[in-house]
Amino acid sequence: MKTAKTQEDCLLAGLIGQGIALSRTPLMQMEEARAQGLFASYKKLDMEAPERRDMTLAQMVSAAEAAGFDGLNITYPYKIDVIPLLDELSENARAVGAVNTVVFRGGKRIGHNTDMWGFGESFRRGLEGADTGHALLLGAGGAGVAVANALAECGVQKLSIFDTDPARAEALAAQVAANFPATRTQAVSDITALFAEDRPNGVVNATPMGMAKLPGMAIDAALIDADLWVADIVYFPLETQLIARARAKGCRVLPGSGMAVFQAVRAFELFTGRPADAVRMKATFDAFDLPAPAAGTQKR
Repeated sequence: MKTAKTQEDCLLAGLIGQGIALSRTPLMQMEEARAQGLFASYKKLDMEAPERRDMTLAQMVSAAEAAGFDGLNITYPYKIDVIPLLDELSENARAVGAVNTVVFRGGKRIGHNTDMWGFGESFRRGLEGADTGHALLLGAGGAGVAVANALAECGVQKLSIFDTDPARAEALAAQVAANFPATRTQAVSDITALFAEDRPNGVVNATPMGMAKLPGMAIDAALIDADLWVADIVYFPLETQLIARARAKGCRVLPGSGMAVFQAVRAFELFTGRPADAVRMKATFDAFDLPAPAAGTQKR
């Protein structure tokens, strides 16, 4: 699928976002490449870093392309903003309306969305058998659009969407309804009222709330009871306040690790044209949580 880079056994890629110092994506990509005999270099291109604060997203994408990158992962807050900078969109990126993976190939910038498949695969494996009658999605931004479509694809019958920007929630509800006519969708402005009138079976957080730099919850903790399943897409910290609260209440929970791993699996395949080992990539992800070796010992 690839030309010169494959022949040179090399992967050069990067992650564009803000506040990405704790991202596990770079190591997952590099370790998988090395396991497959590829030389790998994967850069964190944090737009909040002093050397990039004066750069625009367009300038950063152009610089990566000029440097010979195979592709880029795109994260908060650029998954929608990057679209006008691209030449083509894959079918899933066009349907979702957000891009988290850009491949440079044949002189073109091609946008993909691996978040949708990543969340869907995580949901199918981690919450198998969960009641999908009614789900509440918190957040209709770049990640939220992928999660909303994935929930519909996973069989959610009714999807309520909340966002601090009501127009964005309305737009996403309309988009999912068009993509998945069997799923009833609605934008909601009052979560407490929704729980009182038509209590959801599950809640998904697709907002940045819960991240290390943005602690807290996007929903009133008092609404979390044992009869809910609860999912989060935030994975640093892995045990967000939402997941911790839900776990303590006895809910079935789905941390953000699953989506993080599976979106990376699909991105690796797009960058290299090679299948990725999901088990191996998850082991790399999980290694971040292992205790540090004792003094005087050597990591192997």
